[in-house]
Amino acid sequence: MEIAEQRVRDIMIPRSHMVTVERNYDLDSLINLITDAQHSRYPVISEDKDHVEGILLAKDLIKYLGSESPEFEIGEVIRPAVVVPESKRVDRLLKEFREERYHMAIVVDEFGGVSGLVTIEDILEEIVGEIEDEFDDEEELEIRQLSKHTFAVKALTTIEEFNENFGTSFSDEEVDTVGGMVMTNFGHLPSRGEIVDIQGYSFKVTSADNRRIVSLQVTVPDTVSEEEVSE
Repeated sequence: MEIAEQRVRDIMIPRSHMVTVERNYDLDSLINLITDAQHSRYPVISEDKDHVEGILLAKDLIKYLGSESPEFEIGEVIRPAVVVPESKRVDRLLKEFREERYHMAIVVDEFGGVSGLVTIEDILEEIVGEIEDEFDDEEELEIRQLSKHTFAVKALTTIEEFNENFGTSFSDEEVDTVGGMVMTNFGHLPSRGEIVDIQGYSFKVTSADNRRIVSLQVTVPDTVSEEEVSE
């Protein structure tokens, strides 16, 4: 999918993966969190992630680190949060990021609940990914055999192609790709190393980022013969 066709929901960091700071954090708590997370911007919340009060930039804390620094008050450093709908086109958001000179937006669903966040870096990664895809080897296999019963499978492999290769009958009514099917069975965005069993097939996540599964290792049941699996 090209960036002009993508919506913010396609590339956002989901709510469950948002690193946030609470309005009542003191300076030491903020420094510890920033040291661990290594991000430059953080949503500031009050009650929960549906109540975003603004954005905190890590660099705004520098003035409080000296021996003669002013007394810290988080309200003094909170910047306004930009809110965008899930349905907003990514290319239009990029244009706004550049024109308005902000780098993070809070994403909300149709009911006004916070569903995630998106940064200009997320969009630029998508653009770079598209450019890299244009130079990828067209012959690179979506499904590659590693051993008798183990295969490397790209998450974007269609379920139809997977079924053709393995003689399976996984449904593609709700999702189109193997990655989508696996994520649906997990019920969340899995991390590398997580495993789920679907109809006797073991799907292990071998690569994932903060938005999607990238690649999988699939172990087929011992009862499946080599003749049933085609390359």
